[in-house]
Amino acid sequence: MAYQAGGQRPAPRPAPETPEAQAYLQDYAALLEAAPFPSLVVDHCWDVRLTNSAFRTLFQDVEPHPTALPVDNFLRFVLFHPDAATVLGDHESSWCLPMLAHFAKTVERHGHDHGLQAIRRDIAQDPIMEAAYRHGLPHWLRAVGEQAAEHDGAVRPLLHPDPRWGATDCRIVVETTGTLRDMDCVRLTLVLREAPRVPTGARRARRAASHLRVVPAAD
Repeated sequence: MAYQAGGQRPAPRPAPETPEAQAYLQDYAALLEAAPFPSLVVDHCWDVRLTNSAFRTLFQDVEPHPTALPVDNFLRFVLFHPDAATVLGDHESSWCLPMLAHFAKTVERHGHDHGLQAIRRDIAQDPIMEAAYRHGLPHWLRAVGEQAAEHDGAVRPLLHPDPRWGATDCRIVVETTGTLRDMDCVRLTLVLREAPRVPTGARRARRAASHLRVVPAAD
């Protein structure tokens, strides 16, 4: 899918307000770095607060982008980066639509949040993404159920640049602590599975597809 990420680069994320919060994140970053699987900490807008080396390795081959780098905002990466499908397998059904569904629920709870509204405007500026959000997403949720919008426990395909993993699956584990919750943050870990899903020659997805399958192609 070739998406247009409209708008300007998101404003810099504010640092924790207290020295104690800053120190906690520094120590939590060390904990994250010790994890063998890709892991990141995000806030409710999916702004990325922390990542580990395994996460950065997973996305090491994606091209630069003004608004949708995976280390800046993971939701924007999934929705708008043209390289997303080269790392996130079955990109539309396994990543894009669940993320859109989760985003829609978050907007219901935090409708006046400026960060969420900026993402919503970018979705509206992309005709394909807007059609998916307004029309394709409700149809998809009726077909698969509302639980599809939940990330914790979901098993989703990945295309890892390391040939030792290649095309594989990951289970998403979402967790938080009291301090992270106070910062409105959660941690996501992509627990990689060893069994390959497809032959080596089929690892890499096409960089861009023409349209979402849940949205009818123009005649």
